[in-house]
Amino acid sequence: MRKLRDLTVSDIGMGCMGFSHGYGDIPDEAYSIEAIRKAYDFGCTFYDTAEAYGPNLFPEFRGHNERIVGKALKDVRKDVVLATKLHIAAEEPAQDGSVYATVKRHLLASLERLGTDWVDLYYLHRVNLAVPLEDVAGAMGRLIDEGLIRGWGLSQVDVDIIDRAQAITPLSAIQNIYSMVERGIEAEVIPYCLAHSIGVVPFSPIASGFLSGKVTASTDFSHSDDVRKFVPQLRQENIDANRPILDLIGRYAEKKQATNAQISLAWMLHKYPNVVPIPGSKNQGRILENLGAWSVSLTDEEFEALDAALDAIPVHGHRGFVQVEGAKMSDWGKK
Repeated sequence: MRKLRDLTVSDIGMGCMGFSHGYGDIPDEAYSIEAIRKAYDFGCTFYDTAEAYGPNLFPEFRGHNERIVGKALKDVRKDVVLATKLHIAAEEPAQDGSVYATVKRHLLASLERLGTDWVDLYYLHRVNLAVPLEDVAGAMGRLIDEGLIRGWGLSQVDVDIIDRAQAITPLSAIQNIYSMVERGIEAEVIPYCLAHSIGVVPFSPIASGFLSGKVTASTDFSHSDDVRKFVPQLRQENIDANRPILDLIGRYAEKKQATNAQISLAWMLHKYPNVVPIPGSKNQGRILENLGAWSVSLTDEEFEALDAALDAIPVHGHRGFVQVEGAKMSDWGKK
């Protein structure tokens, strides 16, 4: 078990987006609910969703994923940690009267869809420079005081933004992209979070499937709703160029009698005590395989050799982790 400030969660969580969006055709609801329940029976206690996750992100499907997660976990609600996210459009606070009113309106809608009285971890999905971050942080503090959320977080942010938010209402977690081929947050974000008791929740920890070794240059991502067609590491030229990384992982997988995906997750679990990855999949077997990585242990010597070897291999194709609405990179961190 690991800590996201005051929240205790399983070593690996479950990113539930794929049941509603992002990986081609979505499974039927019964299959999705069964998959989430199987993850719970396996020992997973941490589930990640968002108000935006729905088929093709159409507004009429807002909350599609939250409803599935809520139905799957309604009988074990007190035994799990639920995380969801909101997005604030620039015009909403003026329409609602305040940032607090906007955040609470979004939260109450999520609570209804999730079928719960509280959310354990409530993220701002993306920072919007048109909405004062300090006001968002203050609103989250009020919602914690009201018992509607237990903690809050930010997604795809750098230390400048984290520090501004942390000064108003302490953060429980930062959800950024992080994997063996996306290591930008190792420089400043993870050290800052370690120093301030903030959890780090990596999404896409297997690089959208690349690190599993099961993705090839001929894999079809042409579906209208498949985010993998936009992932740099999954371009044909980068799949070929990054082959040495897969070869390295494969050697460790064979030695540990594990899968490539499990080695990539075991590596980050060994490296940082505050990191809780949330691999996403819509396949029941793959979900349980990913969770099984918490049973794959690397010795200190094995980890150090693996980490040093990764450092020596250049990575081709990066997504990056800073995403702020209404800002150029030169505006980053400005109020």
